[in-house]
Amino acid sequence: MSRRSLIYLHGFASSPRSSKARLFATRAASAGIPFACPDLNEPEFRTLTVTRMIDQVGRAIDGLPDGPVALVGSSLGAFVALHAAARRALSGTVDRVDRLIFLAPALDLVPGFEREVGPERMREWEATDTYSVFHYADNRPRDLGWAFMADARGYDASAVSLMIPTLIYQGRRDEVVEAAGVERWAASRPWVTLRLVDDSHQLLDHVEEMWREVRRFVEGDE
Repeated sequence: MSRRSLIYLHGFASSPRSSKARLFATRAASAGIPFACPDLNEPEFRTLTVTRMIDQVGRAIDGLPDGPVALVGSSLGAFVALHAAARRALSGTVDRVDRLIFLAPALDLVPGFEREVGPERMREWEATDTYSVFHYADNRPRDLGWAFMADARGYDASAVSLMIPTLIYQGRRDEVVEAAGVERWAASRPWVTLRLVDDSHQLLDHVEEMWREVRRFVEGDE
């Protein structure tokens, strides 16, 4: 069987230049694992939508060598990975994506945004078609259009039960993603392995541990 490839999907307002993305790229290269990390900001951050990102994942998969693929997603990237795999399952091409790895997954994407932004700012965002976001990759604020939220409301992680071996790393001290929600999502899916660790959203204290387990997970046959 062909060697399993790895696609890393970065988080919201991040990029392939993030510390975790670069670490995974370096480690995958050293292990001889085919690797891709699409820039989900392209062609421009303002027009970002979940559907657009899922389309990018499909193109990234098609650009890899033949064989199975593992998707690893960080925060928003995990939400995108889940729905990208679900789309392929519905189209009958699930055979390529046969592993999922989620790092601090933003599985409650829309409710999480609504809590963070607040009802008044949400109304303003919709009315003006502009929400200013601090973009960590660019180290400056960037505008995001309302299409992001309008599109995201069409996706529900709680409705997806895709029976693909799934590994999750979630920090107990996560200040962005509620750990309890990730626990509930994983508990109802016996094919999911959840690693709850004493860390924050970035999981920076566990990157080496995560890579070691991800490598075993990606290189395994079961």
